[in-house]
Amino acid sequence: MLGGLGVLTALLVVAQATALAVLLATAFDGRLHRGALAGLVAAVAARAAVVWAQGTVAARAAATVKATLRADLLGAVGRHGPGWVAGQRAGQLATLAGRGLDALDAYFTGYLPQLVLSVTVPVAVLARLVLADWSSALIILVTLPLIPIFGALLGWQAQVATERQWRRLARLGGHFLDMVAGLATLRAFGRSRAQVDVVRRMADRHRVATMRTLRIAFLSGLVLELVATLSVALVAVPVGIRLLGGGLTLTTALLVLLLTPEAYLPLRAAGARFHASMEGLSALNDAFAVLEGADGRPAAAPKAEVPAPPGAEVPAGVPCSTKSGNRGPLLPPQPGEIRFEAVTVAYERTTALRDVTLTIRPGERIAVVGPSGAGKSTLLGLLLGFVTPTSGRVTVAGVDLATVDLDDWRRRLAWVPQRAHLFATTLADNIRLGAPETRPEALAAAVRAAALDEVVAALPDGLETRLGERGHGLSSGQRQRVALARAFLRDAPVVLLDEPTARLDTASEAVVLDATRRLVAGRTALLVAHRPALLADADRILRVVDGRVTELTRTGEVVG
Repeated sequence: MLGGLGVLTALLVVAQATALAVLLATAFDGRLHRGALAGLVAAVAARAAVVWAQGTVAARAAATVKATLRADLLGAVGRHGPGWVAGQRAGQLATLAGRGLDALDAYFTGYLPQLVLSVTVPVAVLARLVLADWSSALIILVTLPLIPIFGALLGWQAQVATERQWRRLARLGGHFLDMVAGLATLRAFGRSRAQVDVVRRMADRHRVATMRTLRIAFLSGLVLELVATLSVALVAVPVGIRLLGGGLTLTTALLVLLLTPEAYLPLRAAGARFHASMEGLSALNDAFAVLEGADGRPAAAPKAEVPAPPGAEVPAGVPCSTKSGNRGPLLPPQPGEIRFEAVTVAYERTTALRDVTLTIRPGERIAVVGPSGAGKSTLLGLLLGFVTPTSGRVTVAGVDLATVDLDDWRRRLAWVPQRAHLFATTLADNIRLGAPETRPEALAAAVRAAALDEVVAALPDGLETRLGERGHGLSSGQRQRVALARAFLRDAPVVLLDEPTARLDTASEAVVLDATRRLVAGRTALLVAHRPALLADADRILRVVDGRVTELTRTGEVVG
């Protein structure tokens, strides 16, 4: 579409200059060329319409590409897995998905249309001038390449400066978000004012990088303008001399003088628009790095285990290469045995699990104990599809989990983390996260099963009460009951729980324990726990130490 509009613009440029040259030449003779006047008006009106169409098409293309890239970026983050996300700075990812991709507007609405015109308009102008005055066309043909040559030389320098500017902006956004998230901690330790100075220094470095980029852009603009002006002069001076000597007609001389600047204008404008679009291109490179799983900045996939913050909702430090939504084989309606067959999960600096062989029978409740960092969360991550074994495999009903449709498998899972992430929406929407089409009766039943009904009754708008970010307004115990209500509503045959009673007071722990017992009843459950009350309800107890799994008796002895 832009190519066709570019060709049309080039033809209109030639038509407009031709009509204007004829109109001015006849005006010197004291006549009015009505045909040339009508042609000029029509060309100007048509050119304005084409410019509007170019802007509209480019704006729509930019909006479509940005929306697609944002959706793909979020999908790629999901496919990388929570462990990968834990190794990134949330602020840098947010800056990339927000300000970074928004900067593509300058590329799609400014640079790309101008790039098309920089090809079509000079060709049309040269073709017309070859017919009118071949010597002027030859001068233009020789000098025209100087603009892209000088533009490329300066553009390389500007690209390096823009990359530096974008990196500093991304770091500034990431640090600022971290600072806001940890503001209470900073104030408690008296470090909030020190962070103000840090942000000020980072902002100043970004300002310096921006001014350096602008200096290069202004220098580039000056050089291109100078080259274009000298080139036009090389054409204009001989034309004037030949006109005075009678070697050219007035109409031809005017046509050459009107068309010559038009040949250089698109190239000069493309150079200026390129500088304006380079920030968006830098962000686009980072977005592609995330999409392709390459070592991008700021979001490089970790090559070693990067632990998640304590109590995070996701298994810690686990990169994932398994794609969500792959069209692999579907599992039977009721998954059979879950088997870990000589599973090892290794990283560059450590091994999370070592040669784990384990069978979980349908309806069995298994508790997992062990010190922090022993590999308990990696077991859960394997079942959630966030981790791919280095060797060995995990099977469900005899089917390798690495080959199945992960979306289909995850629909059979309910997940209760240590700290459930609640979104800034209504309580009902938070509970319906895993079952958005659920009926009100089922929602109410899940609320009762999770012992959340008293909490709902005390809220001003009940289930329609809007929560703050991360569930602000609810206590830790209440947030944990929301996670349990999600699991009840999911009604999945397999339940995974990661220390659901961690960091709860005695009263809240008792309520959550009762709800957890109701949740795991009749379901296959893998429960990471330390509380004796949770262990008492397990059919088997597994201990994980240094990545090795052993089975314990009720007295704490190793089975076998």
